[in-house]
Amino acid sequence: MKKTICTFIILISHCGISAQNLFKNTLKFDDRSASPSASLSDIDWIQGHWRGEAFGGVTEEVWTPPHGNSMMCAFKLIVKNEVQFYELVTISEENGTLIMRLKHFDGKMIGWEAKDESIDFKLVKISEDKVYFDEFTFERISDDEMTIYVVIENKGKREEVPFLYTRFKE
Repeated sequence: MKKTICTFIILISHCGISAQNLFKNTLKFDDRSASPSASLSDIDWIQGHWRGEAFGGVTEEVWTPPHGNSMMCAFKLIVKNEVQFYELVTISEENGTLIMRLKHFDGKMIGWEAKDESIDFKLVKISEDKVYFDEFTFERISDDEMTIYVVIENKGKREEVPFLYTRFKE
């Protein structure tokens, strides 16, 4: 199970072909273009504690408010009461636009990416309720609901996977 999830998640594709819509809810970054102007205040609705279900378990994300030109997220997937993996994610304001960076860790905090590497997602498009990074989209459904769409690859097949989240309230 662990190997399948690792293979499924880590093979997110980021080659710079055209920004065509290969999937319904995500966009591909075109390296011939620049990211649009944006600031963290445009996406501060992402902050909060979110829970959902995916990959046969519970997913959880905690996004901090914008501070220090960045937002930070801790993610985990729990299957059968055991952590399958974690992610540390940042969205930073750089050069008048936004960039998202992600690193994976197994349940014992062993990193998947090399020490000095991250998976980087350039901003493609932004609107009031949607933020399109390269094949990674945040959509605000309501103040307490958000869907994240991610293009992943598993055994050579690429697909867009939705993560439906509800704001967690204790």
